[in-house]
Amino acid sequence: MPKFHTYETVVTWTGNQGEGTSGYKTYSRRHEISSRNKPAIPASADLAFRGDTDRYNPEELLVASLAGCHMLWYLHLAADSGVVVVDYHDESVGFMQEDENGGGKFKKVTLRPVVTITRDSDLEAALSLHQPAHRKCYIANSVNFTVGVEPTIQRA
Repeated sequence: MPKFHTYETVVTWTGNQGEGTSGYKTYSRRHEISSRNKPAIPASADLAFRGDTDRYNPEELLVASLAGCHMLWYLHLAADSGVVVVDYHDESVGFMQEDENGGGKFKKVTLRPVVTITRDSDLEAALSLHQPAHRKCYIANSVNFTVGVEPTIQRA
């Protein structure tokens, strides 16, 4: 029997500059993302959509969610298989295309994990764990665009 999980977040707009949304340029895109007993994440729109560069935007958070989900599954599978990971770093990139109506969608996200393993760990096994990690990632299984993985494995 399948298990169901519920995830609750709160998004609070903090960008009212005194005039509300009386005009497209009169309000800030600033908002905070929070969840019970966790610190707030300062967020905004992307700079291209009148946002702030010093805050995370939803598009970055989507790419980060994919990368984080993959990493957590990878570490789990590595621990189960005897591959000892001592460092994991991923500089992922997402590609979004706007349409003529101002909307758009993601076309692709590429994960680029660089995984450092101990000298005694199996290099081929470490590389092969990315495939099942990708297949198990809940978030990658939930999106309707390509999520590629271009891993690098190195020894400590």
